[in-house]
Amino acid sequence: RSLVVVHFWAPWAPQCAQMNEVMAALAKEHTQVTFVKVSQAAELVLSRGEPLFQSMSQVLQMWNAQKVDRLDGAHAPELTKKVQRHASGSSVSAASNDSAKEDLNVRLKKLINAAPCMLFMKGSPKEPRCGKGFSKQMVEILNKHGISFSSFDIFSDEEVRQGLKTYSNWPTYPQLYVAGELIGGVDIIKELEASGELDTICPKAQKLEDRCDVVCNYFKETYYCLMLRGQSRKVNCCSKSNRIVQIKSLDVDYETFDILEDEEVRQGLKTYSNWPTYPQLYVKGELVGGLDIVK
Repeated sequence: RSLVVVHFWAPWAPQCAQMNEVMAALAKEHTQVTFVKVSQAAELVLSRGEPLFQSMSQVLQMWNAQKVDRLDGAHAPELTKKVQRHASGSSVSAASNDSAKEDLNVRLKKLINAAPCMLFMKGSPKEPRCGKGFSKQMVEILNKHGISFSSFDIFSDEEVRQGLKTYSNWPTYPQLYVAGELIGGVDIIKELEASGELDTICPKAQKLEDRCDVVCNYFKETYYCLMLRGQSRKVNCCSKSNRIVQIKSLDVDYETFDILEDEEVRQGLKTYSNWPTYPQLYVKGELVGGLDIVK
């Protein structure tokens, strides 16, 4: 009868390990919540080979045997606020109105500081739900300038939606916060964009080239194979990937990365490495080649 958070994770993916650390920290803070880890290899067995997950690190949140929320991908701020919201909703509080207001302010402060740049909007960046299009305009500006931000859908929590207006003394949405400080709504952001200040205020997202660098160099001291589809040496869905992992000469310590988990990396790595197909094998961060080259 309490919140249960289940993390389907890939042991070979560093972002999954990071999410496990976040869950461990949340477990200390929310002792009434049960946190469970399930490796994706075990999940394949449980689901009879039909994956339930669509991303490298997927978190399913359930309460009283009913799924109440879901998170795809390694997004620590989003996981934190979801756990906080559902954990608070699963227990009955007998606090007074003043105490409840104080608790809400604490929660709002945590949400505002959940990421270096937080956008409170109607809907999500992929699906804005603002009738006048202000949230959509805000997302477009932030994306155009390559700004790294997390978001909170104020339609998902009426208490936050109403409370944040008073807390920040700002009556409309969207609202953008940087380092815990309110910057303003879409009109303010447009003014900052016109003056050139926006790029100096908001944190930038990691460039695709830098991300590819991280992918290629993360396992510099081991063999690192990028496969078209597959979560391990034994589980993959591409004939070439199957054949490359069966090469006896590769019976050494190497890691795998499922490029279907990240479409941006999947497409970007082709240009980055000037190699149009998968699988791709890297040794100490340097491209060796595909199946034919390895053979």
